[in-house]
Amino acid sequence: MKITEVEAIPFAIPYAKPLKFASGEVATAEHVLIRVRTEDGVVGVAEAPPRPFTYGETQAGIVAVVESLFAPQITGLRLTEREVARARLDRTVGNPTAKAAIDMAMWDAFGKTVGLGVTDLLGGYTDRLRVSHMLGFDEPAAMVAEAERMMATHGIRTFKVKVGRRPVDLDVAVVRALREAFGDAVELYVDGNRGWTPAESARAMRQLADLDLLFAEELCPADDVLGRRWLVGQLDVPFIADESAVTPADITREVLGGSATAISIKTARTGFTGSQRAHHLAEGLGLEVVMGNQIDGQLGTACTIAFGAAHQRTAHRAAELSNFLDMTDDLLTEPLQIRDGELRVRPGAGIGVEIDPDKLAHYRTS
Repeated sequence: MKITEVEAIPFAIPYAKPLKFASGEVATAEHVLIRVRTEDGVVGVAEAPPRPFTYGETQAGIVAVVESLFAPQITGLRLTEREVARARLDRTVGNPTAKAAIDMAMWDAFGKTVGLGVTDLLGGYTDRLRVSHMLGFDEPAAMVAEAERMMATHGIRTFKVKVGRRPVDLDVAVVRALREAFGDAVELYVDGNRGWTPAESARAMRQLADLDLLFAEELCPADDVLGRRWLVGQLDVPFIADESAVTPADITREVLGGSATAISIKTARTGFTGSQRAHHLAEGLGLEVVMGNQIDGQLGTACTIAFGAAHQRTAHRAAELSNFLDMTDDLLTEPLQIRDGELRVRPGAGIGVEIDPDKLAHYRTS
């Protein structure tokens, strides 16, 4: 089970519709495929989606750090030496999605080696997750139409609405239009991607108070310490810390400081090993957990399903799993299919997916 090679392969797949939100816009999935190969010929795979406007990583940066630093540090380790791998990778600051993808590829290779699915290895709570769909910036009528299409085509009934524009009335109108269109047939929550000030956030949430929202997420920056604490203290819905609470230390700081009451776990930035740490801390603190989305492709989405389905707390709420629908293509031999608003854990060992070599050859950029 020793690792003999780690590959970082950049690829680019356009989106049919760019996703727009307060901290940026994504028009092309410029991601990196990570492959971990063992002496037994087993290959584990995972996807690293760089988000420079959130974590500072770029596609070229991920390839460079994997090839020059991370691959030499973990080559020769056994797949079971995940804590050793983690300690070595953590000598380098930052680079969360590069580290996470290596961790998940190791888990995938380990599952394939022992003939078990990653979900079973992690906990095996269920075999499916309900799906939440993210609605990016647009006019109210267009966002309602997209939600209608997701309901009719895929059975999705939970929607995360991107907010954070100015004036706040733009986004208040969108959320209100969604509730008026669908009534209590859908679940709604909002994500500001740090786009508003605390005062703007408070104003918007007062205007949305009668719409029965599930959550509010990252409405204002976490480094506005007093302002965010003031905001969270007056809300009557859980406030999700996302990019402000990646590590267990981040989570502890935000929650004990009164700046968050729930968290988003994204396997794309914490892998399976780090995500378990976050999950167990959330369990101990009694926090709500949502499985988030890093605008992943289908491989990254399969990883989110594998982890979220493994634990009761992460399977309780709908998970953000549908953004791959906006991509014009993908790399998997068997595409993911959302049915009745759910995605199931892929059968088979590891994560349960295979990469189509022809598609990889077509979309790779190196």
